[in-house]
Amino acid sequence: MFTHRRFLPSISALLAFEAVARLGSATTAAQELSLTQSAISRQLKTLEEQIGARLIAREGRALVLTPAGRDYVEQVRDILMRLGSASVAAGANPMGGALNLAILPAFGMHWLAPRLADFANRHPEVTVNLSTRLAPFDFRAEAFDAAIHFGRKDWPGASHMHLMPENVVAVAAPGKVPQGSRPQDLGDMPLLHLDTRPRAWARWFAGHGCPPPQTAGMVFDQFSTMAQAAIHGLGVALLPDFVASAHLKTGALEQPVADAGQSIGDYYLVWPSERPDPPSLQSFRNWLSAQLSHP
Repeated sequence: MFTHRRFLPSISALLAFEAVARLGSATTAAQELSLTQSAISRQLKTLEEQIGARLIAREGRALVLTPAGRDYVEQVRDILMRLGSASVAAGANPMGGALNLAILPAFGMHWLAPRLADFANRHPEVTVNLSTRLAPFDFRAEAFDAAIHFGRKDWPGASHMHLMPENVVAVAAPGKVPQGSRPQDLGDMPLLHLDTRPRAWARWFAGHGCPPPQTAGMVFDQFSTMAQAAIHGLGVALLPDFVASAHLKTGALEQPVADAGQSIGDYYLVWPSERPDPPSLQSFRNWLSAQLSHP
């Protein structure tokens, strides 16, 4: 498999190098790894001789990375992180693979989570691990196989699979806004904003042929918090229909404006384009396609 096996260093040498690069001291690295300082020095010397490059230089009492060392340590950290994640996944699910998925909170809670039982029934060999990320990140620095992305097809270094538009509706607590109000009437009300959708209200008003109001309002970082603020009468919120539907059914919120909703962006599944797709991700993409074809 490896055509240059002599260039494959030991895990011990890579751990020693990464620790020294991060801590700037062989003594501190030795303490962290429960080794002696001389053992760390031997590991570094062996590593440099094996790959044929100077990685660390001494400046006074500190150890600093050479240009080659700076480039090398980034790749070493990525490899060690992925190796650790693979080991955890193999132990957690010895019969199959894991899918480490970064999700957006509202989409994950209100759309994906209710459907995951179906995926688990169809693919018991796959363990899905979910973590929340609110903004795009570098797949090379994070141990994720894929992520849910909102906006456009603009995630660097990633392949994109379109999922659905985000259809938003204006909602408020019962009695907060008279039923049958016109879109422009909401301009006089306190409007609630999501920090990742700064132009959502401007687009909503423009879609109804109205100029956007100039007044500021409360800003939230998650739809769930903004929904609760609207329920407690703090203002009018723009919520995705899959978030608003449960609150509309219980009567905690209502739509003061007759509006079928408006799309202000799209959801995508994204995954690193430079890596081979694990079987778990292929199974998840196929399942998502079926879910979107038959919602």
